[in-house]
Amino acid sequence: MAKILFVMTSSDHWTLADGTPHPTGYWAEEAVAPYGVFRAAGHEVVVATPGGVVPPVDKGSLAAAANGGQEAADRIAAALAGMGELERPVRLEDVDPADYAVVFYPGGHGPMEDLAVDPVSGRVLIAALDSGRPLGVVCHGPAALLAAVREDGSNAFAGYRVAAFTNAEERQAGLAERAKWLLEDRLTEAGVDVRVGEPWAPHVVVDRNLVTGQNPASSAPLAEELLKQLG
Repeated sequence: MAKILFVMTSSDHWTLADGTPHPTGYWAEEAVAPYGVFRAAGHEVVVATPGGVVPPVDKGSLAAAANGGQEAADRIAAALAGMGELERPVRLEDVDPADYAVVFYPGGHGPMEDLAVDPVSGRVLIAALDSGRPLGVVCHGPAALLAAVREDGSNAFAGYRVAAFTNAEERQAGLAERAKWLLEDRLTEAGVDVRVGEPWAPHVVVDRNLVTGQNPASSAPLAEELLKQLG
C-alpha cells in the first residue's frame, strides 16, 4: 500500500477582475474519481491544504447539471461523504513530499486564488517533480504550477507538456470575460507547453513523471495513469 498526497485548495472563492468573490472551492468529481481509483487499488490517501483548513467544495460541482443528471450527482455526493480524509487535512506547511509515493492536485477554481501564489505549494511541486515519483494535476489544479519557481526565477515546469482547463472551456463556462487572468494564457507565459484537447472531453498528457488532465472528465483517466506509473 502506498501513501498518496492530495494537495487541495483552502479557498472558498475566486476573486474576479471587478473584485467580486466568486464562490468556489475544489471540484467534487476531481477529488472523488481519483480517490475511488486509488482506494480501490488499496492505497492510502492523505489530504493537505494551506493552513490545514478543511477544503471547501464548489457547490456547483454537486449540481445535477454539472454531473449529467441527478442520479450521477447523488453518487458524487455520497462518495464525497465517504471521504473522511477531507475532514482531517494536514497542514501543507508540514508536508514532506518524500513521504508520499504520489502527489496529486485536484482542481476547481479555488487553486486560482490560493495555490497559484502559494510558495509552500510551489516547493512541494518542485520536490515532487524532481523526485521522479508520479505527480498528477487536473483541470484548474495546474494554476499551482505558477508558484513552482526555482531560485533562478524560472518555472520548474517550463518546457513540460501539460493539459489544463482551456480558454475555450472557461469561455463556455461563462467566467472568461470576468476573470483577472486565464489559466491557459498564464501557463503559456510561464513557458509551459499547454496541449489543448476538445472542450469537456477526457484529455490526459504525460510528460516524464508529470501527468495532467484538462477537465473533470479527465480526472479518472489521469488517476489510472498515475497508478500505471506507480506500478
